[in-house]
Amino acid sequence: PQPVPEDHLPDSIVTQDDDENDATRTLDGQSQQKGVVQEEEQSANPLYVSCQVCTDQPPQQQQQYDDSIYIDEDDDDYPADMRIQKEEEEEQLEEDAPKKPKRTIEEELTFLERISDTRYQVQVGFVPNMKVPAEIIVNSDLQTLLVQELRDTCCIGPYAEAEQSFIPALRQAANVAALPGIVKASLAMPDVHSGYGFCIGNVAAFDMEDPLSVVSPGGVGFDINCGVRLIRTNLTEVDLTGEMKEKLAEEMFQKIPVGVGRKGEIKCTEDDLDRLLAEGVDWAVEKGLAWPEDRDHCEENGRMDMADPSFVSKRAKKRGLKQLGTLGAGNHYAEIQIVDEVYDQNAADTMGIGKVGQVCIMIHTGSRGLGHQVATDALTTMERAMSKDKIELNDRQLSCARIGSREGKEYLAGMASAANFAWVNRSCITALTRKVFADMFKRTPEEMEMHLVYDVCHNIAKVEEHSIGGVMKKLLVHRKGSTRAFPPYHPNIPKDYQSIGQPVLIGGTMGTCSYVLVGTDKGMTETFGSTCHGAGRALSRNQSRKKLDHVQVLERLKNDGISIRVASPMLVAEEAPESYKNVTDVIDTCEDAGISRKVVKLRPVAVIKG
Repeated sequence: PQPVPEDHLPDSIVTQDDDENDATRTLDGQSQQKGVVQEEEQSANPLYVSCQVCTDQPPQQQQQYDDSIYIDEDDDDYPADMRIQKEEEEEQLEEDAPKKPKRTIEEELTFLERISDTRYQVQVGFVPNMKVPAEIIVNSDLQTLLVQELRDTCCIGPYAEAEQSFIPALRQAANVAALPGIVKASLAMPDVHSGYGFCIGNVAAFDMEDPLSVVSPGGVGFDINCGVRLIRTNLTEVDLTGEMKEKLAEEMFQKIPVGVGRKGEIKCTEDDLDRLLAEGVDWAVEKGLAWPEDRDHCEENGRMDMADPSFVSKRAKKRGLKQLGTLGAGNHYAEIQIVDEVYDQNAADTMGIGKVGQVCIMIHTGSRGLGHQVATDALTTMERAMSKDKIELNDRQLSCARIGSREGKEYLAGMASAANFAWVNRSCITALTRKVFADMFKRTPEEMEMHLVYDVCHNIAKVEEHSIGGVMKKLLVHRKGSTRAFPPYHPNIPKDYQSIGQPVLIGGTMGTCSYVLVGTDKGMTETFGSTCHGAGRALSRNQSRKKLDHVQVLERLKNDGISIRVASPMLVAEEAPESYKNVTDVIDTCEDAGISRKVVKLRPVAVIKG
C-alpha cells in the first residue's frame, strides 16, 4: 500500500521511515489427544453427554483437541511470547504433586444446574476453593459447545489443572470463582469460549475494600482495551452503487495500515507517546486527530485517569511508537456497514442511526503491541507477587496480585495507559477514515455528518460501584471479551443517551451482521452492567485453517455482495463465519436474559482486514 499524501491529512499524520518489522507470529501450545468420544443422543437431562472413555465402550472416533492457535499482538486469548520459565523445575513439581482422581462426565455434570431458560450455574465444589458459583448465560443451543469441551476433556490425565494444556471454558469460569476477593459470581456471557486464564466472555468483580482481593491480567486479556467504535454518516447505500463501493474499500485498505507488523503513519515522538498514554483522546483532540465531541461518546470519555506511563516498559513503548493508527490483524477490522433493521426507532434516532439503508463505519481494534507487552511484562511481576503473598491458584494462567499491593497498582496504571493508547489508536483510524470518505465523495466529513456514535472497550478492568446484597460497594470489575452495558440514567453515560441507556456495539464475524444494543437495569443488577462482545469462537484458528478453504470463503463473500480487502488471504479461513458461533443467537440470548436490548442490525458491504 502507498503512503497517504501528506497534504490529505492533518499535520500530525506523516509517513514514518522506520522499516523494522516488530511483529510476532508464533504458535502457543501443542496439539494433544484429549480422549475418544462417541456421539450419543442426549438423555432427559439437557446437559447429559456420554463419554466413550467413561463408559468403557470401544472407540469409534479419535477426538483431537488442537489448541495451537495463531498468535500475534492482537489476539485476546494468548500472549505471543508466552514461554513458561523454569520449565523443567515446574514439570518436576507437577510430577511430584499428588494426583487427584478422575471424574466422569456424569460426575462433572452433577455440578451444573439450569436455573433459568438462559442461565446455568456451576456450583461451588466443581473446582477447589470456589468462593462463589460460576454462572453462564447461554441458551440450549449455545450450551452444547460448552458441554462438548467437558466431554472431550473429562477423562484425560489427572484432575489437576496444571497437567491440562487445554482447559474448558466452564472450568475456567469456575477457576475464576476461586480467586480471592471475588463477589457474587464468576459470570460468562453467551459468546464464551476458552481463553488464557479467564475464559473469553468472563466478567468478575472484586471487592476493593477486601485486602485479599486481586487483579489479574488474564481477566483483561493481552489486547488491552480491544474495542469497537461506530461512525455514522448521512450517506445511503445508493451512494455506494456502481464502482464506488469497490473504490472506497480499496482506498480504505490503502490508507489504513493493516496486517501483522504494519507501521502507522501517525507522527508520534516519545514525548507525544507519554502524553497520549496519560491523556488518551484528549491528546488526539489537541492534535486534530479527533473531534472534541468524540471524547463525549467514548467509554470513560476516552481517558482512564489512573494511567501512569512510567509503568509502561521501554519495550512496550517502542512497539507503540510504530503502531499508532494501525488496525492490526487477527479478528480486527474496519467495515462499511448499512443499517439493515431497526428494532427500537426512538433509541436508533437518538443515536442518529435510525434510517434503514444508512451508511456507517465500524472499527474494531485495540492497543496493539504496546498493550500486549504491558500484559506480558505483568505476568513475570505477578508470579513474584503471588509467591510473596502466598496466593494459591487452580491455574497458573490466572497470575494475579493484591489490588492494593505495589504490583497490583503498577499493573493497573500500566493497563490504563494501554487503554488510553487504544482509544487514541481508534481515533487515528477514524481520522484516516474521515479523510478517505472526504476524498472519495468530495465533501467534508462535517458535511457527511461523520459523527462518532460510541466507542466501547471489551478487554478492561475498571473501578465501579455496584450493589452487592443491597449495599453499594466499590468493585474492580474485570471484563474480558465482554462489554459494559449501563442502563438509562446512569451517570457514566453521555447526556444525549441518558434516556435510552449506553450504546453497546457488537461486531459480527467477517461477512455477517453486527448489532447496536443498549444496556438495561436488569443487566446492571445481574451482570455488573455487562453483556456479550461478539459471536465468540467455535473453532480454534488451527481448526479453521484445516477445515475451511480460504478461496471458497472469499468466493462466498463476493457472491453475497461484500467487498473484501485482506492483507493475508490465509487469515480469511481463520475469521470465516463458520469459525464462530451465530452472532444473532448470542444477541438474542442476551436480550432473552434481559441484560441488553437490540436497537439496530447492521449489514456489512465492505470488509478491510489484516
